[in-house]
Amino acid sequence: MMFWEDFKVGDRFEMGRHTFTAEEIVDFGRRFDPQPFHADPQSARDSFFGGLIASGWHTCSVAMRLMVDSYLKHAAGLGAPGVENVRWLKPVRPGDTLAFRREVLAARASASRPGVGLVKHRWDATNQRGELVLTMEGWGIFGCRPR
Repeated sequence: MMFWEDFKVGDRFEMGRHTFTAEEIVDFGRRFDPQPFHADPQSARDSFFGGLIASGWHTCSVAMRLMVDSYLKHAAGLGAPGVENVRWLKPVRPGDTLAFRREVLAARASASRPGVGLVKHRWDATNQRGELVLTMEGWGIFGCRPR
């Protein structure tokens, strides 16, 4: 189990990889972000992007899944107040494999709640060409190690 004290500023961790398929891009797009370049391959070919691309929210959803699998399900997590500075820097296309990472930017004890600490992370994803495609930051709330 990971507690607030286990998050050290400057620590960096790999969270995993995910390959985006055309089928999952279209499925997510049709269900949650039905813009033509996410949900309709023919319309996507005629779009500004010249082909199908994953919704940025799809990319963030994959990042969230990898966050849970790689550390949150093993942590004394108490939720989060939100995500900041989400940036979709390059389109994610069918066949792209993204590598997701996290870095601890800050950690502080809660001033108002004993036994609770906050951790600020930066999460990012790069594609198979080493291009940065996603960055986002946010605070998480974690329980402290029992004494």
